[in-house]
Amino acid sequence: MEDRKAFIVGISGASSSGKTTLARLLRDVFPNTFILHEDDFYKPETELPSKDGLLDWDCAEAISIPDMKRALEHIRTHGTFPPFVDSKEDQNSIGTCPVPNSIIAAAKAKVSSWTSPGQPGHSILLSNPLRICILDGFLLYSPEMEAGGIPALLDTKLFLLVSRERATQRRERRDGYVTLEGFWTDPPGYVDKIVWPNYVASHSTLFQNGDVEGALDEEVLREKGILAQVGKGVDLDMTTTFEWAVETLMKELETWAGRERR
Repeated sequence: MEDRKAFIVGISGASSSGKTTLARLLRDVFPNTFILHEDDFYKPETELPSKDGLLDWDCAEAISIPDMKRALEHIRTHGTFPPFVDSKEDQNSIGTCPVPNSIIAAAKAKVSSWTSPGQPGHSILLSNPLRICILDGFLLYSPEMEAGGIPALLDTKLFLLVSRERATQRRERRDGYVTLEGFWTDPPGYVDKIVWPNYVASHSTLFQNGDVEGALDEEVLREKGILAQVGKGVDLDMTTTFEWAVETLMKELETWAGRERR
């Protein structure tokens, strides 16, 4: 583990599936953890493609994939947030945390016990130490990202599900998004015209019969090394997802550390 300075966790899923909420919760529970956002790699607004007369922020062409790859390579080598990335994402509000404080406290206690001397997490995260980077983004496992080498730089890949109805409700409740140029607010119908069709186009291969509100294709997930809450439905509450992610991340870190020691 001496050669690796960071363990990188990908969290992907449709817009408004809970990625950033989960990333922030995990950051607050696991030691030595920071967040990198796919949204930090948007191209300037003047370079964005258009679709149906609207700027398309929700496609791979809107993201500088080479810059994202460079950032991930820096993190793996140095274990620090890339100094050349100007993050805007943490300026965006995600609303009130939907997970009760008691659940968060229990997760912190579990991780604290796991990282105490003599326990597996101590040698992984504290005695070395290894940093955890959480990368959240709506396109991380898309064909374009695969072509750009992004999934290969992720040590663990989590995938969150959401229905079209829930995603639309959440996205339309948002005030907007801080951008390089200022502030973006979705025009009427943006989810139906841009966000959801793009999600379907980039992720249908992960689902049986291409139905992104149906069952996941477990064989495809295994081939790609993607972890998800299979068979649980598409609109799980964040408390359930958070508890699953904490357990999954601890197991994944232990598995990774075991391979590194061989």
